[in-house]
Amino acid sequence: MNQRVFKALADPTRRAILKRLRSGSCTAGELGTLFPIRGASLSYHFNILKGAELVRTERRGMHIVYSLNTTVMEEVATVLMEMFGQSTDEGES
Repeated sequence: MNQRVFKALADPTRRAILKRLRSGSCTAGELGTLFPIRGASLSYHFNILKGAELVRTERRGMHIVYSLNTTVMEEVATVLMEMFGQSTDEGES
């Protein structure tokens, strides 16, 4: 996992986008209605998420559809659990 993932997750708007995408894919327009920011700012957030490979995009006609990249999300969850989760080793705290 690279530093782009942590940069992407550091922003509350990007975390909110990811949270929404847990429920299923959305077009950029659908996601845009959920946030009180301009299209260019939302596009910036999408590009950060794509660069971190946290989301996938698919063009459907005139629309771009965003979905979670579950493989990377699972890797993030595993890394975070290893860093902060309860250890099963007796010698670790």
